[in-house]
Amino acid sequence: MSYQALYRVWRPQRFSDVAGQEAVTRTLRNALSQGNTSHAYLFSGPRGTGKTSAAKIFAKAMNCPHAQDGEPCNACEICEGITMGRLNDVIEIDAASNNGVEEIRDIREKANYAPTQAEYKVYIIDEVHMLSMGAFNALLKTLEEPPLNVVFILATTEPHKIPLTIISRTQRFDFRRISAGDIVERMAYILKEKAVDYEEDALLAIAKAAEGGMRDALSILDQALSFSNGLITLEETLRITGSITQDLLGEYVSSALNSDTEKGLELLHHILQEGKDANRLVDDAILFCRDLLIFKKTGEETVLKMSKADDRFKKLAEAAKADKLYEIIRVMNQTQQEIRLSSHAEVYLEVATVRLTQPSAHSQDPVVHGAPADSQELSALKGKMQQMQKMIEQLQESGAKGPAPKPAAVQARKPRKQQAFKVNNVQVFKILDKATKDDLNKLKDVWPDLIDYLPAGQKAIMKTSNPVAASPTGLVVTFDYDILCERASTDTFLLESIGDYLEKVIGHRAELCTVPSEQWPTVRQAFIKQMNGNGSADDSSGDDGQQDRQEDTAPAEEDALVSEAIGLFGKDIVQIKE
Repeated sequence: MSYQALYRVWRPQRFSDVAGQEAVTRTLRNALSQGNTSHAYLFSGPRGTGKTSAAKIFAKAMNCPHAQDGEPCNACEICEGITMGRLNDVIEIDAASNNGVEEIRDIREKANYAPTQAEYKVYIIDEVHMLSMGAFNALLKTLEEPPLNVVFILATTEPHKIPLTIISRTQRFDFRRISAGDIVERMAYILKEKAVDYEEDALLAIAKAAEGGMRDALSILDQALSFSNGLITLEETLRITGSITQDLLGEYVSSALNSDTEKGLELLHHILQEGKDANRLVDDAILFCRDLLIFKKTGEETVLKMSKADDRFKKLAEAAKADKLYEIIRVMNQTQQEIRLSSHAEVYLEVATVRLTQPSAHSQDPVVHGAPADSQELSALKGKMQQMQKMIEQLQESGAKGPAPKPAAVQARKPRKQQAFKVNNVQVFKILDKATKDDLNKLKDVWPDLIDYLPAGQKAIMKTSNPVAASPTGLVVTFDYDILCERASTDTFLLESIGDYLEKVIGHRAELCTVPSEQWPTVRQAFIKQMNGNGSADDSSGDDGQQDRQEDTAPAEEDALVSEAIGLFGKDIVQIKE
């Protein structure tokens, strides 16, 4: 028999074998033992966390005639048939390759037939977010009125891509990333069964590299078994995973804390020359600094994610300043984003190393008589406030004697106006030229679902948005505040997310253009005026037109922005509000 990968051989066969998902497995076991099962479930979570395994165990437990406390016996004909994939009543479907309407219609037709061997017919649809919108609509009807003795289990790594109408008709279970401790415990059990020796630190390194996925951890362990000679060591594991030793990470962070640029670059080049992955270096540095920071504040070893609290680590945590650790995490996080968009990872890491090993800017703040310059400015402001308070008291005492003379030291200044968001009229007019009421109504129907689909940060930006015009290729959205217009128009991730959602829901992408709510009537009127002007170009060339142009000319002392607005739209349209 050919060799089978560890994650296949040691796939969980009982709920008790599923590592790190106690809340999910306990709920499912209780529902089975009490007979409170539903007709549809949604298992969501990161890859390799046990979603499909739990679905197959659930299918076995529902149909096993000898099940006890919600656990299958794994010895009867039905359990063995499901384990081997031979039972026709448990159908596992990959939605990535069967994502069309016809496939789902075929499922709907076959679901009406009674199960042949088992009590329940179970459909396990993996990566269900890959279904097309038509396929989701076809599946929706079945979920609304499910046939008797039919259960659907939907598994996905991206639940935000599933329509809310589907999610609302299922019981949702969120599988979380498996902790490093649970992964190490499972690997230790497997190695003990295989009679293989190992170093504890080696398993911990594998668990960190797996990033919460048991399947990834067992795949790495498989490689380590092939690479080793009967003993899995830390050195061999680090070579396989591309991770970096804690001592080397400690030296690299120390060079940043001590502002030793030469040492930092030397260590960086040494790490990269050993073939270590650039992204792995950034991840390890961020997590190592995180552990230093948390340990410095709490002193608890249990909160550490990837570090061992040895003497060297404790000394480094004690000596490190929290502000510098914050800076390292921030710079490394920024570098991680830059590396993903570039093929020159080494250059960005060199720049980050130089930045981190330079003296902090706050340590060079100008000092006046032993106090920072900010404190001196604060003292000066307090003095001015006291002077103004005295002036107010003098005015109150003078009463009817008339206004007090204006002191020369206090000069009234015209408040500085905040620059308003500048609307891209060319882009807006292009959309309005092709806009239709039908396109706008389609967008308004899906707009609430679109906002719910977005992550929390982008959802906060779009919460006050309102679509006001739409064409087949674009849409105009108003916001209550200028700052939200600015953020929405410059957030590339938000624009991509909106485009992806609209392409999936209405069949095409739409270019987003933002306009502040208070400016929208003005912009719309300007478009109408432009359209009328295109139809009768010489209508305003008479005396009245000349008079309007003279009145529209703003005086030199007016605000430049107001003058520009009056020049563009006319004085009758523009309203100036202080």
